[in-house]
Amino acid sequence: MSSLSIPPVPTSPQQDAIQLHKAFKGFGCDTAKVVDIIAHRDGTQRALIQHEYRTMYSTELTKRLSSELSGDLKRAVLLWMYDPAGRDATIVRQALSEDTLDLKAATEVICSRTSTQIQVFKQAYLAIFGAYLENDLNFHATGDHLKLLLTYVSITRYEGPEVDPAMVEKDAKDLYKAGEKKWGTDEKTFIRIFSERSRPHMAAVSVAYNQMYGHSLKKAVKSETSGLFEEALLTILRCAENPAKYFAKGLRKAMKGMGTNDTMLIRIVVSRTEIDMQYIKTEYHKKFGKSLGDAIHSETSGQYRAFLLALVGHNQ
Repeated sequence: MSSLSIPPVPTSPQQDAIQLHKAFKGFGCDTAKVVDIIAHRDGTQRALIQHEYRTMYSTELTKRLSSELSGDLKRAVLLWMYDPAGRDATIVRQALSEDTLDLKAATEVICSRTSTQIQVFKQAYLAIFGAYLENDLNFHATGDHLKLLLTYVSITRYEGPEVDPAMVEKDAKDLYKAGEKKWGTDEKTFIRIFSERSRPHMAAVSVAYNQMYGHSLKKAVKSETSGLFEEALLTILRCAENPAKYFAKGLRKAMKGMGTNDTMLIRIVVSRTEIDMQYIKTEYHKKFGKSLGDAIHSETSGQYRAFLLALVGHNQ
C-alpha cells in the first residue's frame, strides 16, 4: 500500500511543468514549490511532467532539478523521478561503482525484489548504463555471495501463493542436512533453495524448520554462514516472511545512533513509497514505539525533511 498523497483533482502535467519552470527562475530556486509538486505526484504523473517539460523547454527536467537542488534533497528528488526499474538499476549501479562501492545496498535491492522486478530492472540496467548487471556483480562480489546473487538474478521464480507441503518439508530437511547437521556447510544447497523457491514457499520452509528443529531458520543461517553471503540469505528469508518488517528495521538502522545514513534512508523511503510504505509505517510503530514520520522529523531538516515526510504521508 502506497503512502503517497496526491491531490483529489490533480493539475495537468503541462501546468505542473510551467509551475516548476517558474520555481527555477529568478534568484535562487523555490525549493518549497518544487517539493510541493514533485512529492505529490505518482509515477505516471511524474513521467508525464517530464515529457511536458522536455517538449516545452527543450531540456530534461532531471537536468534542471540537478542544477537547482543540492545535497540530500537533490539525491532524493532525482531518485524519485525514475520509474521503479530505472531507480533500482541506478541504485545498484551506484552501489557497484568503484568510488561508491556498497555491496550491502546492492544485496538489499537484489534480494528484496521479486523475480519479475529483477528481470525488468536488469533490462533497465543494460538500457541506461550499457552494461550487464551480471558482469558488474562479477567484478565486485566474490565467493558464495557472488554465486547466490548471480543465481538469484538469473532464475525466474514462481510468484503465486500456492506451496507444496511435501516439497517444503524436504527443503527444510535438506537445509538442516546442509548446515547444522554436518561438519562445515554445504553452501550449494542453501544457494539452490534460496534462489529457486517462491516467497510463500520460503516462508513455509521457515515455519517448518522451526517446528522440526526447535529454532528458526534465520538462527541456522546466522550460525552456518557469514558476511555478505549471510546478509543475502537473511534478506531473501526476511522478505519472504514480512518485507514491511525488513524495511522498517532498515529505516531504524539508517537513523539509529550518531548521525543518519541518508543514502540508506533515501533509498528505502523513495523505493517503497508507492509499494508498501503504509505497511512499513505500521511495522515501524509496532516494533519501535514511535511513528516513522516522527523519527524522520527528528533526523532530518529543511526541504529534505519536508520531501521525505510528504512521501511517507506524515503531516508536519
